[in-house]
Amino acid sequence: MFRYFKYVFFRKPLLEEKDIMKKFLIVGLGNIGNEYVETRHNIGFKILDALADKEDFSFETRKLGDIATFKLKGRSVLCLKPSTYMNRSGKALKYWMDKEKIALENVLVITDDINLEFGTLRLKTKGSDGGHNGLKDIQNVLQSNKYNRFRFGVGADFGKGKQVDYVLGEWGETEKTAVKERLEKSTELIKSFVLAGAAITMNQFNGT
Repeated sequence: MFRYFKYVFFRKPLLEEKDIMKKFLIVGLGNIGNEYVETRHNIGFKILDALADKEDFSFETRKLGDIATFKLKGRSVLCLKPSTYMNRSGKALKYWMDKEKIALENVLVITDDINLEFGTLRLKTKGSDGGHNGLKDIQNVLQSNKYNRFRFGVGADFGKGKQVDYVLGEWGETEKTAVKERLEKSTELIKSFVLAGAAITMNQFNGT
């Protein structure tokens, strides 16, 4: 009898840990409001919308953001578009990560990056905020820079002191056409991250 209860006592946490590792949180950064929909800073929202179209799921407004869940080969994927505005992105990320008991290594943050040429995709597992206010807040909330981030290059075609206007500006006409193709590639990167992990995904997609 003692051996039986000992077996049950140790086995249950292992099952729970296994279940946790099958849950993922994908956070697309952006600002809420119609005036921001087509801006460069909202590429995180745009990529998640493209993923929703591809995987046939829809978002609903919940606490601190729009939320959607879909299944991918046995994995449960929670997608979040924070409603806290860019500068408070960490609050929404931490709330849903804790609520759903999702391991930090299974969190992926999608953001724009002026330090990459337009359309360049890059996944990193750690690093600085690069001056990005959304990443800066996430780092402050998590008290760590060791989290996965998917950077989408928006280029730096702006003059001195015009960075804010540029990232909050809308895509140019030539960019709009090119973005559609990059969105397809971006959804594949996300699925690869969930199914194959960060290391394999970086080798396959970084710089493409």
